[in-house]
Amino acid sequence: MLDRIRIVLIGTSHPGNIGGVARAMHNMGLADLALVAPRCDVLTQESISRASGADHLLHQATIHATLEDAVADCTLAVGASARSRTLPWPMISPRALAERLPTECRPANARIALVFGREDSGLTNAELQRCHAHVHIPTNADFSSLNLAAAVQVLAYECRMAWLTQADAPPAQEDDEEAALASHEELERYFEHLERTLIAIEFHDPAQPRQLMARLRRLYLRARPEKMEMNILRGILSATEKAAQPNTTPR
Repeated sequence: MLDRIRIVLIGTSHPGNIGGVARAMHNMGLADLALVAPRCDVLTQESISRASGADHLLHQATIHATLEDAVADCTLAVGASARSRTLPWPMISPRALAERLPTECRPANARIALVFGREDSGLTNAELQRCHAHVHIPTNADFSSLNLAAAVQVLAYECRMAWLTQADAPPAQEDDEEAALASHEELERYFEHLERTLIAIEFHDPAQPRQLMARLRRLYLRARPEKMEMNILRGILSATEKAAQPNTTPR
């Protein structure tokens, strides 16, 4: 289960924090580290020192230009958020997230992304809207700011505790293709197709979006569609586009 969990850091500005995250991950048995547009050098004396023996995670970390690239193959993306946003999104605690992990990791194609934002500003609204849910660490309200590595340590610990208690979970059904969840990349292609179709039938006006696409994102990410269901939805959109086209057949 731990092999299917990816820690994603966006726009990290201090190499020591990346090293501290690598140490926190290795402490808890996590090894998949993805860095999105880091604002510092990843391999430095400080990052290696802070990794304290986990610097192999720094060497094998993948670097991506965008969040979409980093989580393209993921079936669940959870963004760490310290504050509520204008559009409410499913919010869970670290413990509740951990309790979901054995079930989430059961499908053969499962891959979980835990997404952390910049040290100074966290995740943007657009980045949070690309996550199925948000996780909030219930810190002291009078002193709520957590160091990046400390935040990763909290979630990594909960992941490990879930792993230690899931020995009796049934094994993944490797051949259950129909039940496989849609990946993040497949969902993003669907959202692009959906927006294009809604514009074509004049249901959606990009000049006056009124959070329509954000609300639809929230709906479908909450629903957790399977690959087969996503294919059906894409087929419906294609049929809608075809029906909306003017009839050009000569009389």
